[in-house]
Parts: sequence; C-alpha cells; structure tokens
Amino acid sequence: MLSAPPSAPPSAAGHALWASLSALMPASGTAAPKTAGCTLNPVTNQAATEQQTRPDEHSTKGAYVTNGAEFNRDTNYIPTRITRDGSDGYPVEAGRYRLIVARACPWANRAVIVRRLLGLEDAISMGMCGPTHDKRSWTFDLDPGGVDLVLGYERLQQAFLARVPDYDRGITVPALVDIPTKAVVTNDYAQMTLDFSTEWTEFHREGAPELYPDRLRDEIDDVSELVFRDVNNGVYRCGFAGSQEAYERAYDRLFDRLDWLSDRLENQRYLVGDTITEADVRLFTTLARFDPVYHGHFKSNRSKLSEMPVLWAYARDLFQTPGFGDTTDFVQIKQHYYIVHIDINPTQIVPKGPELSNWLTPHHREQLGGRPFGDGTPPPPPKEAERVPADHWVPTV
Repeated sequence: MLSAPPSAPPSAAGHALWASLSALMPASGTAAPKTAGCTLNPVTNQAATEQQTRPDEHSTKGAYVTNGAEFNRDTNYIPTRITRDGSDGYPVEAGRYRLIVARACPWANRAVIVRRLLGLEDAISMGMCGPTHDKRSWTFDLDPGGVDLVLGYERLQQAFLARVPDYDRGITVPALVDIPTKAVVTNDYAQMTLDFSTEWTEFHREGAPELYPDRLRDEIDDVSELVFRDVNNGVYRCGFAGSQEAYERAYDRLFDRLDWLSDRLENQRYLVGDTITEADVRLFTTLARFDPVYHGHFKSNRSKLSEMPVLWAYARDLFQTPGFGDTTDFVQIKQHYYIVHIDINPTQIVPKGPELSNWLTPHHREQLGGRPFGDGTPPPPPKEAERVPADHWVPTV
C-alpha cells in the first residue's frame, strides 16, 4: 500500500504505481499543460478582492488563456482506484476516505450528486472548499479557522504533496483523500463516480438507483464521451480560446452537439434508457451553469439554455429531482467563474442575474414516461451540514 510515496517503492506493485504517478510529472524545465476550471485551487473572497488592488505572485492571471492558441485541458490525473479487492493498495472501506469538493465546480458537482443518489454519505465523508482560489490550491476557507475539520489542512494541495512531494500539476476537485495518511488517493473524477456505482455497492442505500448498469455501459460511455468533448469541455474551449478561430471552432462544435442532444431527448426522458444514468449526471452539471455563467462569461451565446425548449425542460426535470437541484449552489458557481478567471473578467465583478425561479416551473417531461430511479427510490433529504444555503439555491415560486 502506497500512502505518502517513498523515494523508492518497496515492491513490484509499488514500482508500477510510482511509475504511473511519475508519468504525471512534466520533465524538468517543461511547462505543464494549461489547467482550467476546477483544476486549480481556491483563495478566500477577501484575497480575491486584494488581487484587484495589488500584484499577487499567486494570481490566476495568465493561468487560463494563451494568446493565439486553443484551450487544451490537462487530463492527466492520479490514476489510483479505490476498489473492493484493493488492487491499487486502497480497498473500499467505510469511513476511511474523504471526498473533497467545491460546489462551484461542475466536475466535483458530479461526485456530490452520485454520492447522494447512491446514499454513500455515511461511508464517504465530504469536505467542501470555498468557491474561489489562487493558482496554488483550493482552500478550506468555509470551515472554522480555514482548516478542514478531518484532515487538518488549510489547502487541498497539502494532501497532494503528502502523496507526491514534488507534485506540480493542477490541484483538482473532486479528490478522494485517505484519512489515515492524509494523502490524496485519486483526482480522476470520471473514474471516481463510476467506482462509486460499481465498487461501493456494499454501502449503497436501500433503493439506490443503477447509474451505470452493465447492459447500458457501452452506450453510456459513448454518449458521455461526446458530451465531454463538445459540451462539458466545449464551453471551456469557447471561454478560454486564445484566438477568434479557436473560439469559433469550439462554439460551432458546442451548439452542434447541443442540437444533437435536443434531437435525442425530444422523445425520450433520459439520455440512455428510461432511467437516470451517469450520462445524465455528467450533462446536468454543465446545463445548470449554462445561463448563469457559460452563456455570457464564456461567450457561448447563440442561445440561452432557457431558449432551447427540449434541453431546458430536460434540465428542469433533473433539477427538480432530489440529488440534483438541491446540490446546486448558484451563488458559489458565479463567484468561482467571475472572480477566479481574471483572464476573461479582469474586474472580477459578479453579475446579479439571471432570474432563477424558473428552474422550478413545470417541465412536463413525465409525459414521456421513464422512471427516474428505476426500481429504486429517491434519496432522503441531505444532511444538515451538507445542505446548500437557502439563499444560494432558488427562490420558491
């Protein structure tokens, strides 16, 4: 088992894992790929305000946009998995791991939703970072004293350095941390939620839905890949484009794919099959941020989500499903993008709109049939400590 990585791993398995981790490190003198969105780390709102008035060596300025170039996401994550057989040195074990998230981040929001739908709250604790950050690390500025109550860390970066002392890639959320060693296990957000569905079944709640059923996995994977390429990452390719040409390519791909999704969802309630799956979770977190952020901030402005009838109804259907809307924090979402992305919003002014009560209007998607949780049941209300503040959600209508 590898906790804090030694200078020389003690076994063949250790050597293999060390090699996979070392491969994540750029060669000496080589710049790491651009990071984005939830790939950097947070600083308090006060610190973000200070960035407006004085130079800061840890400012996010220049971290996102390269003039003349298209945006390329760094997708090299720590590949370790937590599995039933513990083949990577980290076996499934209730209470051993802590999920670190930021509500603002769409990639982390996925993990929050899946953990909630499956009922893993008692098996995997959750720590929450604040919505803003500098280029070093997400921070626990929402906790008393700015310190995570379980790990004792001020910055998520500390957990990464506990695993790989010279780790110099993006400090990303979501991340799973091994509580006994306080070292990060993985930040591979895509595999993480699949493992919640397939490796943590012993700890699923009664009535948990099948989000990644074996019979639909190929189709879920195919649809999810298209959604990631053109939509999840597509909005970032628009927003962080360093040239007009790169922006327009990304813009066209984004809206072509949204049109394709509208056609697919016109006569079926969910993306794959007749129940909610991993594919729906992955699309939802981008759609939830579309009008508050991506339409204006990322110049993805052919249409608002609320002007695309099929996708707007689909998004409202999910939003009104327990586990989706009640894990969405619109205040933190806007703070993150508009304060952190100094490259494209140098004033760091956070817009007051848009109106959000329309998320609660009838969607009528139930007329298409389908069963949100299949043979399962909705999750219970969130734990008090994990509830989105009432004034960060949507007003009742």
